[in-house]
Amino acid sequence: YRHAPNTGSRKSWAAGDATSRAVRLALIARTGEMGYPSVLSAKTWGFYDVLFKGQPFRFQRPYGSYVMENVLFKISFPAEFHSQTAVECAMQIHDRLKSLGKSTDDIASITIRTHEACIRIIDKKGPLNNPADRDHCIQYMVAVPLLFGRLTAADYEDDVAADPRIDALRDKITCVEDPAYTRDYHDPDKRSIANALTVRFTDGTQLDEVVCEYPIGHKRRRADGIPLLEAKFRTNLARIFPARQQARILEASLDQKKLEAMPVHEYVDLYVI
Repeated sequence: YRHAPNTGSRKSWAAGDATSRAVRLALIARTGEMGYPSVLSAKTWGFYDVLFKGQPFRFQRPYGSYVMENVLFKISFPAEFHSQTAVECAMQIHDRLKSLGKSTDDIASITIRTHEACIRIIDKKGPLNNPADRDHCIQYMVAVPLLFGRLTAADYEDDVAADPRIDALRDKITCVEDPAYTRDYHDPDKRSIANALTVRFTDGTQLDEVVCEYPIGHKRRRADGIPLLEAKFRTNLARIFPARQQARILEASLDQKKLEAMPVHEYVDLYVI
């Protein structure tokens, strides 16, 4: 969860480790290596008893393609996913402050109505030790766009974090759980990642609550998200590959039928420099 003192530069290492183990086991199985019928359920030494307190696996649905169809693309902001919608709200509020002739100095408090996972994982008070600590702090990820109208990877670095206005604004931000948001977060038909921000000013007035239930990279916002995702793809290809190689990668990647018919190793070979 990247809470101090365990905040460092490695990110999503658990998913990478689990995937590498799965690939290794799959390759071993393809060689004809024998299996064992009760590796999960054997008493005392089986996987269930050793690691799951005797409980068998339980799944919401049969194995299929749900994960691929519901991929959350991180498109607009380099921010931990539970905060993506909060960052979108903060960007709207930044523009609203400008139109009203106000600044963050006029803010007395900010309430973030959110879901339980957000509070558990990224609701942080106190010092933040490094970029990994900051990109798992919703208060930091809201404060920066409120101040600057942006959130980039560079905004997690020490030089930006040294701006005293960020921590002053963080201290004004409070997260409260909305049980309905938590239910919708766990609902497999919704998987919302909702956040709602209410800004109160020192003069006693407040802005109308700004709500965002689904981030730009969510399945329910594909029409908005895919053009931005493709633009991000083109931008990052251009940072690495010469023009002709970019064109070959794009030709394969943007033609779904061609891509699905293409052997994986041939597609990966397109990225060899």
